[in-house]
Amino acid sequence: MEQQGKVHPITRDIEGTPQESMFDIKTQTLPPLESDDVIVKCLYISIDPSQISRMKHKSSSHTSAAATSKIMPGMLRENCGYGKDDIVYGLLNWAEYTIVKNGNTLRKLDPMEDFHYLTISEFLVNSISTPIRYSVGTSGLTAYGGFFKVCKPKKGEKVFVSAAAGSVGNLVGQYAKLFGCYVVGCAGTKQKVELLKEKLGFDDAFNYKEKTDLNLTLQSYFPNGIDIYFDNVGGEMLEAVVANMNPFGRVAACGAISQYTNSRKQATPNMIDIIYKRIRIQGFLSLDFYTNDFKDFMQMTIDYVRKGKLCVLEDVSHGIENIPAAFVGLFHGHNVGKKVVQIAQE
Repeated sequence: MEQQGKVHPITRDIEGTPQESMFDIKTQTLPPLESDDVIVKCLYISIDPSQISRMKHKSSSHTSAAATSKIMPGMLRENCGYGKDDIVYGLLNWAEYTIVKNGNTLRKLDPMEDFHYLTISEFLVNSISTPIRYSVGTSGLTAYGGFFKVCKPKKGEKVFVSAAAGSVGNLVGQYAKLFGCYVVGCAGTKQKVELLKEKLGFDDAFNYKEKTDLNLTLQSYFPNGIDIYFDNVGGEMLEAVVANMNPFGRVAACGAISQYTNSRKQATPNMIDIIYKRIRIQGFLSLDFYTNDFKDFMQMTIDYVRKGKLCVLEDVSHGIENIPAAFVGLFHGHNVGKKVVQIAQE
């Protein structure tokens, strides 16, 4: 059975700021399935800044984007472990259909068992069977694991979150406030700053684009120093934070959006500060927390959402043709919360 679908490959390696012209939508005919192969229909695509690293000629990260997908009727082999209409997630292409060899990179979604995926609040509260926008869950687990497992907070500590209106940052700030910390975030527009303070409960927030001296800015918001920094941007902000950190401060290195499009813009924090303040800077991936922490993550998050304490922000575009605009928009601050593109109805 021949199957055709649209796919969105890049036209060349992306070494600078991405442009929509760097993507080209095409129609492809999928090859015949081999034994145990699975063909999936994509429902939702997760759009994340870090995906640009996978589009470069050389990078530490060269894997595909994650998506929520559906097994196509009549398009799977026996004994592959999946049935038609199963909802799965995995490392898939920016395409309407993807063939997954042996189904090795897929996992079947079960609303009652897949604790590591945070969906929209309606799903969590009502436990509906339709897995809408599961890709938000990677952001949720990243926020939870990075804050609680990497930073190991103590009540009353002072927390700073960069890119705080993004998919991960907004959740980190909310988790930190609910835990009992003092939280300040930064964002790139007045509207986002207001969102952080008025809707998400941050103690304070500022527009970094309006600040000419980040060091002095952080001194004014943290006169007694910073204990925890959840870093989503890297660059000059990391340098300023290290200068204002307290002894035994912790930095969760989650993202580096300021450096994704400019390889020459590398952070150079003061190593003397890091040594003598005994500051710990640790990188991590959401995968680090799947095995041991996702049950606790889900239980805490469900409880917060049901009680109206946690706000889940999604920014949804529609149609495979809008993937480039959605992706490029991330690097211009167009998104609020988690960016997702819906490719198809279920």
